Amino acid sequence: MRFITTNKVSMNKRACLILGFCLWGSILFAQKQKVKNQPYGDYKLYHFGITVGMNFQDMLLTNSGFTDDNGETWYATIPNYSPGFTVGLIADLYLNPYMNLRFTPSLSFGDKAFEFVEQESDERFKASVRSNYLMAPLDLKIRSMRLNNYRPYVLAGAYAALDLGVKKGDPLLLKPMNYGITIGLGCDFYFPIIKVAPEIRFCFGLNDVMEKNRTDLTDLSLAKYPNAITKGVSRMVIFTFNFE
Repeated sequence: MRFITTNKVSMNKRACLILGFCLWGSILFAQKQKVKNQPYGDYKLYHFGITVGMNFQDMLLTNSGFTDDNGETWYATIPNYSPGFTVGLIADLYLNPYMNLRFTPSLSFGDKAFEFVEQESDERFKASVRSNYLMAPLDLKIRSMRLNNYRPYVLAGAYAALDLGVKKGDPLLLKPMNYGITIGLGCDFYFPIIKVAPEIRFCFGLNDVMEKNRTDLTDLSLAKYPNAITKGVSRMVIFTFNFE
């Protein structure tokens, strides 16, 4: 009986200690929950910021199956992606506690590495196209409830872009104007004097940006490469850090 009683006392002490630690932890957590950085920062009618990060440019290609005078049929692909650089500004308009309207003009520098493969001989030809996009996205930012000092959100909107890197005479030429839709997600982290948000954004072009009328080509033997593509639609993934 004494052994059993001793064990019960020991178990009761452990239970009290565990309960005490749980209560202590809950009190500390509750205290931390009360300490919020910039508690009214989200209720400003408008605010500004900057965004910096990297991008990966891609295209959705539709091959034509065109056969040239030599009987060659070429197929195009973009086998890999090179990271580019993105920098821009943020203008944010408060709509309600869970929605903001955002305008984020930015410059995205990068390139797309095309590879053409001949159907029969497996001969390959590579062409790199430089694109420097001046982008103007307008997004609706939908935020969750704030949890202490962080707040997840999603984005949805549309963009227009002007390609400042168009260079005539290259094997491939892209049209300068581009437009499409954007979706994204991120999370606001609140610090005492600044808000930082890692964000990923997906841009889906809607128009064909492949230039078919290639009167600028001085080497006519290169015409088989743009002729191999019926349609090219831009795609881009952008990773950024927003400072607001």
